[in-house]
Amino acid sequence: MKKLLIILFVTVITWAATSYSSYSQKIAPADLKKLKKVEDTLKDYAYYLITDTLPEERMVSDSVFTKTLVRALQVKNSFYYPFDSMVGISKIYAPDTSFRIFTWALSYDDHYWRQKGAIQLRTADGSLKLLPLRDFSEFTAKPEDSIRSRGNWIGAVYYNIIKTQHKGKNFYTLFGFDNNNAMSSMKWMEVLTFNEKKEPVFGGPFFSYEKDSIPKPPKYRFGIEFKKGARVLVNYIEDLQMILVDHLVSENDDPDNKWTYIPDGDQEGFVWENGKWMHIDKVFTFKLQDGQAPIGDPLLDPKGKRNEQKLQEKTDKNKAKEKNQVNYDN
Repeated sequence: MKKLLIILFVTVITWAATSYSSYSQKIAPADLKKLKKVEDTLKDYAYYLITDTLPEERMVSDSVFTKTLVRALQVKNSFYYPFDSMVGISKIYAPDTSFRIFTWALSYDDHYWRQKGAIQLRTADGSLKLLPLRDFSEFTAKPEDSIRSRGNWIGAVYYNIIKTQHKGKNFYTLFGFDNNNAMSSMKWMEVLTFNEKKEPVFGGPFFSYEKDSIPKPPKYRFGIEFKKGARVLVNYIEDLQMILVDHLVSENDDPDNKWTYIPDGDQEGFVWENGKWMHIDKVFTFKLQDGQAPIGDPLLDPKGKRNEQKLQEKTDKNKAKEKNQVNYDN
């Protein structure tokens, strides 16, 4: 155990040194010093905007944080500075490092959240090109059937981004979390592209259900709502070369209320084909490229009844694995 801890420590130190070296080579020493200093302020306000007791205090912290972040990003080559100490703020780079996205959530109360965000584009001269995002979710009745701009963005705190290509064009699939309300949370997937003006375009008819047994119209973005606190997988799994999504059922046979939805042990998925994410209704009956078909272990029998013993066994097994398992759910 001691040997393992030493190896982990050395690995972290090596990674940190490599990371520091990579961005310090791009950023002038004086600018690097500025960024380190302002990061201390950003770290504090990032913490306050999550933990302050009163909503008005969180709003003030969010305002100060936003203004301070913009000033920090105006430092030349700030694109290469990771801002690693800002807890609660998502900072993810595109796989090709052409841009990065900052996103975070501001809670007004248990029932009302707003997502904040901005895209920072990489520039050849190190100057700032920042594209603010405005959360328009509360004004949208049907978020799954529209193309969006940065002015009417469906807000989410992003935890992953992957890049695909079709006919020479880049497509970036975003995976995000939304606190939603006091009883349920949501996860979102959507495809981000850039138009000829380098403006972000969110969504499009990229989630196709044309191969389902009962075909449905495509979705412009994919959203899933579930019980608060439930662990729900919505992510790209590199080993399978596909997106996996937990199938959900109402835990008390109340399908009209999404806040009762939890995973049932089955999974659906999406594979990238000809510029679309093609839907697979049941992943574990889908024949994978290597000719094998993994067998799922659903918690419902063919009649839709819960197997309580299997449910408990799965719960115990998940608890045992949780410490060592990679968290694809983020």
